[in-house]
Amino acid sequence: MNPIISAAELAHELAGPTPPVLLDVRYRLGGPHGRPEYEAGHIPGAVFVDLDAELAGPPGAGGRHPLPDVAAFGAVMRRAGISAGTPVVVYDGDKGWGAARAWWMLRWAGHDDVRVLDGGLAAWTGPLETAVPAPKEGTFEPKPGALPLLDADEAAATARDGLLLDARAGERYRGEVEPLDPVAGHIPGAVSAPTTENVDAEGRFLAPEQLAARFRALGAGGTDRAVGVYCGSGVSAAQQAVALELAGFRPALYAGSWSEWSNDPDRPVATGPERG
Repeated sequence: MNPIISAAELAHELAGPTPPVLLDVRYRLGGPHGRPEYEAGHIPGAVFVDLDAELAGPPGAGGRHPLPDVAAFGAVMRRAGISAGTPVVVYDGDKGWGAARAWWMLRWAGHDDVRVLDGGLAAWTGPLETAVPAPKEGTFEPKPGALPLLDADEAAATARDGLLLDARAGERYRGEVEPLDPVAGHIPGAVSAPTTENVDAEGRFLAPEQLAARFRALGAGGTDRAVGVYCGSGVSAAQQAVALELAGFRPALYAGSWSEWSNDPDRPVATGPERG
């Protein structure tokens, strides 16, 4: 299934006989909480999902946004009205990171019919509402493992033997700045691939052939070469996973990402523009 949907396609489906469940996952790294923006206006019928509290577990040794408890995640999705066969569309208001995290979580937990609104809320030209919906409880039961997931050792092996893409800004990869984590730099062997290069000036994903060319130039390709992706805490890397799927690749996500890696003093760190 195509991992993205246009605003025009979404409007058409919302007016149809089986409208998708909408999840509003507005989130900004270090910014204000998304709930007030949601309450000020959202796509009609959308349910707000809190990335920090509902799409991640408590920060700690596993990173700043470790995967949440599976049972708790399932309960959140059921409260949003999701069942096994329910189509789902996720969106946010900035960068596509929050929406992509929800997309990846649902896909990893075994729900196939989920798409990201291309361009986010800014692409939506229809009405907004302030009413908070109360959907009928769904029946979705997570079955983790439908998408590949990496731990720290597997990320290191992918960097060594396959292709591990670092989705953060280039200056963080190079170790020039580190605003959030205790050590600056990148996983040795990883390749810099900022998420900003997956989208156009309006925040819409590039065409699949453009994305495929980008990732091939970075070293992706071949049926036997594993592709993994990480970022600061496993959020923006999910946007990279959407882009890679659009391009025809099946990436594995290192959910702990740099926030887990850099908190282990025994893990090596590389700096500079090269893989290390």
